[in-house]
Amino acid sequence: MAEPINFRITNNQPNLYIMIKPFTKIFNGFLCAGFLLTGLNVNAQVTTSATNTNTGVITERDTSFKPVRRFWGLTFGDFYYDAHADAGNRGPETNYNNVPTYRNSFQFRRIYLGYDYDINRKFSAELLLSSEPSANTNPATGTTISGGDNLADNRMGFFIKLADLRWKNIWNGTDFVIGEQLTPLTVMLTEKVWGYRSVEKTIADFHRSNLYDLGASLQGNFDPATKNYGYDLMVGNNTQSNLLITTNPNTGFYKAFYGDVYAKFFNQSLIFDLYADYMQTAPSAFPIDGQKRHMLKGFVAYTTPKITFGVEGYAQQIANGLTNVTNNKTEESATVEAISLYSHGAIYKDKLGFFARYDSYNPDDHFNAGDVYTTNTNLAAYSPFTKEHFVTAGFDFSPAKSIHFMPNIWFIRYQDLRDPTTTGYLPDSHVLVYRVTFFYQFGK
Repeated sequence: MAEPINFRITNNQPNLYIMIKPFTKIFNGFLCAGFLLTGLNVNAQVTTSATNTNTGVITERDTSFKPVRRFWGLTFGDFYYDAHADAGNRGPETNYNNVPTYRNSFQFRRIYLGYDYDINRKFSAELLLSSEPSANTNPATGTTISGGDNLADNRMGFFIKLADLRWKNIWNGTDFVIGEQLTPLTVMLTEKVWGYRSVEKTIADFHRSNLYDLGASLQGNFDPATKNYGYDLMVGNNTQSNLLITTNPNTGFYKAFYGDVYAKFFNQSLIFDLYADYMQTAPSAFPIDGQKRHMLKGFVAYTTPKITFGVEGYAQQIANGLTNVTNNKTEESATVEAISLYSHGAIYKDKLGFFARYDSYNPDDHFNAGDVYTTNTNLAAYSPFTKEHFVTAGFDFSPAKSIHFMPNIWFIRYQDLRDPTTTGYLPDSHVLVYRVTFFYQFGK
């Protein structure tokens, strides 16, 4: 950045105007006065001076920089009616696990309070508090129990979801971020293109992959001028998993590694995205080896202001995730396969739109229906026995910017992969919920 222009008048210069004609003195006087006023104006806009009382040194700082201090928030929730519950109470990762049939209620599902601050031109910080309460209830009584972010007395509580420092343009087109932050799983594109997080998470997030983590990342563009090609690399503690597992995996010896690259074509309407991660945790039980898992995820979308189509799919291997009791208690790895297809678009200007989505989730593509398995993985939400089909669809009415009312259906079908004669087998069933979802945002 160029140094600010400062003009100063000193009193130790010789008088060069004694022999000059009077009109020249007057002209030069006006000229010097003009320069002085210009310099003072520039100095007032660009710099201020301050004297260090300890050293007596005069220092100057740029005052043309205007830091952003933004307090913001968003909220979404529903009025829901549970028309049909799964008798087997499957799907612990869903919002309606343990919710009995015919229950209806108003519910918040997310409340954000965020604060963003630009420290200077190179550094910024963010803090995000989140409350994500659960609708879980006791099926026998229908009463609310503690779950999700509900406190012990069933009141909603906040937790620190994000707290990070961003060093902008550590080199051209790349930022360095350290702290609790969003992982490359969704931060770049997938959640933005889906656009309806208030209705449901993207498929990998839905099945409890790490959305945020404590660590350090590089986020940047290969072409800073056009921003058509970018990347996000991160190493973290795998701390989000602490909320999702039966034992704490973060012993300090293991780290999670994340990477994402993307490309945009045809005026950024056609998008390709490739994501991968690898993480290891402590073993869930002796003598099982340490838990390792890695994911490869692809995403393709065509998006315009009028219509969007998206396809997202992933394969995830969970090493030593199963023990095959039938086959001499052999440890086996499970390979998850999942795909999500969706579309959303405008019906009438920016006031009325639609959205629709279908997900298919297979917890293990090598599962043998006739064998008996036990699970070793410390991922509490994972079950190798249940295949899932998820559907949501609805309309989006927006009476004003950042305010939405969305009548929709939320449906998930559970299909047991085990042979009906196997112990523990559950008949196929489903959960069907009718909802009117509301969303509003302020400060952004």
